[in-house]
Amino acid sequence: MPSQTVHRTALRGLKKLHEGKVRDIYEIDAQRMLIVTTDRLSAFDVVLPDPIPDKGRVLNQISNFWFERTRHIVPNHLTGQALDTVIRDPDELALLEGRAVIVRRLQALPLEAVVRGYLIGSGWKDYQRTGAVCGIALPPGLQLAERLPQPIFTPATKAAVGEHDENIPMSQLERTIGGALAAQVQATAIALYNFASEHARQRGIIIADTKFEFGLDEQGRLTLIDEVVTPDSSRFWPADTYRPGVSPPSFDKQFVRDYLETLDWDKRPPAPKLPPEIIARTSEKYREALDRLTR
Repeated sequence: MPSQTVHRTALRGLKKLHEGKVRDIYEIDAQRMLIVTTDRLSAFDVVLPDPIPDKGRVLNQISNFWFERTRHIVPNHLTGQALDTVIRDPDELALLEGRAVIVRRLQALPLEAVVRGYLIGSGWKDYQRTGAVCGIALPPGLQLAERLPQPIFTPATKAAVGEHDENIPMSQLERTIGGALAAQVQATAIALYNFASEHARQRGIIIADTKFEFGLDEQGRLTLIDEVVTPDSSRFWPADTYRPGVSPPSFDKQFVRDYLETLDWDKRPPAPKLPPEIIARTSEKYREALDRLTR
């Protein structure tokens, strides 16, 4: 029996703190929050009108998989508390099954910690124009989708819904959160990327790039939050067909972006509706990423 598609939530008994592009966040108390991963999909920082079946459950399962396996690198926000200790309504429990977690409330850092291992997307455009990516000089003559000599850290601001993230230099990040914390974020993000990349490569997936979010706990310790190396926060490529010079197919929402690029749409709300075949294929790609990564 197919699971219920969840586009938006309105839980009884809990105050909604925030509705993001994909996640709804509810207050439990001063120490804890409930994060619900919906089936919403955003592209070009615009939330699309059509939910993707099972997307939220897939993202939640992949994130939980990485949270469990990266504790040796950095602590994370999961409490491990069961949903039925907070949610009593059977219908709401069924709605949230597999797509919600109870987390610690932390002080979120105002950045996207982006790590790039391959030359693609905005990084490729930047490199063509300047020979660098976000101010980081790279060797001349690199091709589209080519693997970088080593992963690079390119932080960005965290935009509100409907707005675009903006790449910032490391110097600006240092001014914003302090030099020592910026260096810790950089080192931790690269360590997480390297760990995840090696695991994924052994399962036939190249992680071209990804982004992390961090917070600080009560003791000021850096803590991993939000989502981790999912098809929403990363570019996943099949390793068996990869070659430099060609934009690879993907297991992520780049499939939807590519479709939207064929339309006469200015990338501003409202977003166009997706054809049923694009919705179905996108859902399949998300499920395949989960199966490959966690098997």
